[in-house]
Amino acid sequence: QVQLLESGGGLVQAGGSLRLSCAASGFKFGDYTMGWFRRAPGREREFVAAINWSGYIKYSADSVMGRYSISRDDTKNPVSLQIDSVQPEDTAVYYCAAQYRWGSPDYWGQGTQVTVSS
Repeated sequence: QVQLLESGGGLVQAGGSLRLSCAASGFKFGDYTMGWFRRAPGREREFVAAINWSGYIKYSADSVMGRYSISRDDTKNPVSLQIDSVQPEDTAVYYCAAQYRWGSPDYWGQGTQVTVSS
């Protein structure tokens, strides 16, 4: 059974840092591109960052570039999202996703809430 379990969300003050983690199981992790998406209140879900199956290629949305960093550890099957200098507009539910190679995600996590107070 495929599982993507996000953790690390919560309430954080503007200017602080946060690290989200996603534990993956039930599929061949090393063959999948892993990504993070978010859905802010009243908005559509949007792409945030992705890292390919080898870990050598990373993409980030322009809106978060420089503050968000994605990484993966294939020995433990987690993928992490480091968020620095958090801002109120980072408030959203953050979702972990897995896709075979490139394309649309095949699997989704349940999401973790991040709330930034100003």
